[in-house]
Formats: sequence, structure tokens, C-alpha cells
Amino acid sequence: MNRLTQLLNNKRKDLLAVYFTAGFPKKDSTVEVIDALANAGADLIEVGIPFSDPMADGAVIQQSSNIALQNGMSLPLLLDQVKEARERNPHIPFVAMGYLNPIMQMGREAFFERAKAAGIDGAIIPDLPFDIYMKEYKELSDKYDLPVIMLITPETSDERIRLIDDHCEGFIYMVSTASTTGAKDSFSAEAKDYFKRIDTLNLSHPRLIGFGISNKSTYDDACRYSSGAIIGSQFIKLLESEPSPKAAAEALMSKIGRNV
Repeated sequence: MNRLTQLLNNKRKDLLAVYFTAGFPKKDSTVEVIDALANAGADLIEVGIPFSDPMADGAVIQQSSNIALQNGMSLPLLLDQVKEARERNPHIPFVAMGYLNPIMQMGREAFFERAKAAGIDGAIIPDLPFDIYMKEYKELSDKYDLPVIMLITPETSDERIRLIDDHCEGFIYMVSTASTTGAKDSFSAEAKDYFKRIDTLNLSHPRLIGFGISNKSTYDDACRYSSGAIIGSQFIKLLESEPSPKAAAEALMSKIGRNV
């Protein structure tokens, strides 16, 4: 069974997914970062594919993406590094997160085939429209048992959310606010109303909340209103400030109140 599917079947609450940009802070950091997150207790690791124009990302992740590209990171190299990390970490799910351009340069089916062979368990493609997913990606997703995880925002209609729930596997990525990524100290009342509204839809797939989670308060709120939290910018900052990926992963767990 797909590792992501198995995780979501076995654990429905208090999930922690952590994003990092492959190739940051160093070209060869990927395996060490994955090891550190797995050992620190992350449930799911999102491996970011660096891209020159990451439009959904805030300044922190944009900078990490630029540095990774300057370091020489590419999608083929990322998959080679993930394959090495998979051999060291056989059980934790890996999800590739990146924009359409690098995937299309590799070729849609080549990406799915190589990602599956490397040990990737799902893909998040923020700029993939749902109708294009249905026409051009769903068949590949099913063929390679590699779910494409769709994002929803406070502006996404209930009808579209139900279509995503009906036709996509894995989890639903709930973007907490209609803005780019970036750490926040707390969620607004409007954001919490949105979380509650989605909860009333009684969707069949679990939801994880991302964008803005940086501390125990935001992590706890995400877990209260969904199956768990996705953290990106805060961990990228820690990778930059801490002396090692291990120290960064441990500092992240401390910030959100999870035991290392």
C-alpha cells in the first residue's frame, strides 16, 4: 500500500507534515534534512522542488528556492537524493511539492514514473488547475498510485471542494488564508470560521492545514480543526539559523510543543 495512504488510514489526528526546499541550505542537504525530520517525529515530509517563480510562496520559501537553484538543484537530482533518503527511511511518506514548469520539462509521465521509483508517495502542484488534473494527470496518478493533492482556500466553493474530495486521493491541503506562505503568530477569527465551515462538509478525505503555522498556538488550532498541520516557512528559517538540520528539526518540535 502507498505509504501516504497507510499513514492517513492509521492516523487521523495531530499529523505533522514539514516542508523543506531540496537543495537548501546546501545542494547535498536533502538526505540529512529528511533524516533529521524523520528522527524528530514528523509524520510526513514534503520535498520542495525549487522553481524560479514560486507564486504561492512567501519571501522565505522564495529565497530558499533561489538559493537551491543557485546551488545547482534540479528535479532529476532531487529524485536521486530522495531515492537515497528512502533507502534510509523506508516507512515515512514523502510528498513532492512543486510547480508545473519543472514537471512539464521532465514530462508528465516521466515525472510520475521516476518519482514513484524514487520513493515519492504523492505530489502537490499548486498551479495545477482541477480541470487540467482531471484531463491530463488523474490517469497517471491512478496508474502509478501517486496521489495528486489539491489545495483549497477560503475562496474555494463548496461545489469545487466536493469535486476534489470525490476525484483526488491522499489528503486535502487547506490553505489557511488567501495569501502566500509565511509564519503567523495566530489565526484570525475569519480563518477559524473557514476551518469550521469546511468541517461541516463532512468530507471523506482528511484535511491538513498549511500556510502560517509557526508555533504551538497555530499548530494546536490546525490540529483542532483538521487532521493536522503543514509547516514550511518556520522550518526553512530554522534551517538557516540553526547549526544543523538535526538542530533545526528539534527546534521546530520545541516551538510547536511536540516532544522530540
